[in-house]
Amino acid sequence: RSFAQSWLRFFSFVFWGAAAAQVFGGVWVILMLKNYRYLFQESYLSLPGWLALATALILLPTGVLAISISVKRSRNQQGSLMYLLLLLLCLEISSAALAHFYCVRTASQLESAMGVLVHQHNWTCSQDPGNSAVDEIQRKLQCCGVHNYTDWLKASSSWNHQACVPESCCKEKHFHCRGDLSHVEQLSEEGCLKKLEDQLCFAMLYIFWCCIVLSILEILAGVSNGILMRHQPFHELRIL
Repeated sequence: RSFAQSWLRFFSFVFWGAAAAQVFGGVWVILMLKNYRYLFQESYLSLPGWLALATALILLPTGVLAISISVKRSRNQQGSLMYLLLLLLCLEISSAALAHFYCVRTASQLESAMGVLVHQHNWTCSQDPGNSAVDEIQRKLQCCGVHNYTDWLKASSSWNHQACVPESCCKEKHFHCRGDLSHVEQLSEEGCLKKLEDQLCFAMLYIFWCCIVLSILEILAGVSNGILMRHQPFHELRIL
């Protein structure tokens, strides 16, 4: 019983720390999808982030109950803790499943959305850097094209443009770069698709593993609470 009390006291601090981690992950996913909203049209993609925020809100009173039960064993508090742990377990399993599914599913969606942006982008060589969605992505991620700069060559041939790339493909350190293909070393080598996939999957996998680890800890907290409940039977029901 004393071991279970110590574990519950430990879990209370873990739950408060996990709440901060869940808030970080949830806000991260929501803001990232908001920044690239022109690529992610479906609003439900941010659902794992909102579930992480809801989990963080419930973790705070759960931590308070856990530390209170470790000090004074109240039957009502023990029952309330079990209900909260069950609710948290459902939320985290849902969030982990969605995060893993979206990480796998959005790869093909990203490729098609990026391809449309590249082929619809109208530019001319040596013009000022544009402010379109694809220019913003390329500057922010320091990338060029969907897979690499050759995607722009295909687009320029369809627009009957001179062979060049938008200035947003230029590396930050090359101030005089104008997207000229005679100076390929001044252009970002990596395509935007891989960088976007890496960012999205890293954020989703962060939420996924947070939920998995937290689910295991919640099961252990439930076992500890069950041990204390076993040592404190319902006196009112002994007549049965």
